[in-house]
Amino acid sequence: MPTAAPAPCACPALFITAPASGQGKTTIVAALARLHTRLGRRVRVFKSGPDFLDPQIHAVASGHDCYNIDLWMCGEADGAWRLAEAARAADLILVEGVMGLYDGEPSGAEIAARFGLPILAVINGASMSSTFGAIAYGLKYYREGTQLVGALANRVAGERHAELLRAGLPADIAWYGSLARDADGALPERHLGLLPAAEIAELDARLDRLADLLAPTEAASLPPALDFSRIADAKPPRIEPLLAGRTIAVARDAAFCFLYPANLDCLRALGAELVFFSALAGDDLPECDAVWLPGGYPELHGERLSAQTALWQALAAHVDSGKPLLAECGGMMCLFDGITDKAGQRHALAGLLAGEIIMQQRLAALGMCSVTLGEGELRGHSFHYSRAETSLAPCARALRADGRPGEAIYRRQRLTASYMHFYFPSNPTAAAQLFLPPAAPETCR
Repeated sequence: MPTAAPAPCACPALFITAPASGQGKTTIVAALARLHTRLGRRVRVFKSGPDFLDPQIHAVASGHDCYNIDLWMCGEADGAWRLAEAARAADLILVEGVMGLYDGEPSGAEIAARFGLPILAVINGASMSSTFGAIAYGLKYYREGTQLVGALANRVAGERHAELLRAGLPADIAWYGSLARDADGALPERHLGLLPAAEIAELDARLDRLADLLAPTEAASLPPALDFSRIADAKPPRIEPLLAGRTIAVARDAAFCFLYPANLDCLRALGAELVFFSALAGDDLPECDAVWLPGGYPELHGERLSAQTALWQALAAHVDSGKPLLAECGGMMCLFDGITDKAGQRHALAGLLAGEIIMQQRLAALGMCSVTLGEGELRGHSFHYSRAETSLAPCARALRADGRPGEAIYRRQRLTASYMHFYFPSNPTAAAQLFLPPAAPETCR
């Protein structure tokens, strides 16, 4: 009996890139997602590289979680099955790049090529005319085989300006339209990037305004369907329910808002029940078997966090009883004796780790990293503007993607703390072990 042909797996898709950071990629991707969603289309958005903030905007714009795609931190197989799932469920897939098209290792160009994604270039058209076409041409032909199919102009002064930009495009690069300068639709930023979605005033109104501006342009039309059959058989990895029957309390509010949706999915696939609480709201620590304090902006909420003595006492009792606690970046910062913010104000905090956190104006660390613990190897990244002044000896140290030493990992019983943000799907078994009770061999007292 002949084998049935595989179900078709085709969906319009675009990889949105730029010549550099600051060109407006996130704004355009969010505007496109909101525009096509309003047109009744199912839109799935992905973000290349490690990022917590842009995906929050895209989730609001599209109405669906935005997942990360990266060939090193997440892995090609992880990206393949997520794209294949999206192609079966969506009418449009948008993937936002990071920095410029050829920046980074792997670059956006390599990610697009690996998955066969056609590329749309977002170019800041301010203060130029024909040079717009030269930049688009250079992006397309800098490296042989780059599938750059179109260009969209951002921050355009008016219709005449848009006409001049369009006229400069080579014939083999399609014009996708333009977005005018618009202060009312701009997305506000701070030191780690865009503001978290929950903090942006009238975000939905801003997204609708941006979508209105793009609605009359060529960007409102769907690009040609892309055949994803090459990765159509990619399946999620089989995950054993190692955390079945266990409850993990997860801090989630403006101070702890850096959570990959894929990490939450991974914990649920491992069988864990997740309960969320807000430190800023003064919530009690929920009844739980383990706690996760993700990253965020504790430095902006030092006074309110300093007042949460009941929570810090509960976390100390939790750790002293031998229960697991994972604290990443901002979560770790809260466990030290205190934090001094950029204004020089010190705030006393949990005191579970000896030492002080000092905010600084300069970036302290940025980049991919991996670490091998007793639980196994996990990949992730770090991005912070603070430093830890501590006498604690690290039980391990992460390695950057290029092999250089990276972030320290601290341990106290089953407390694991680091500036490193872990990507749990990079090793679900190791991630599960971080939330299980057996005492770890490493300790940092």
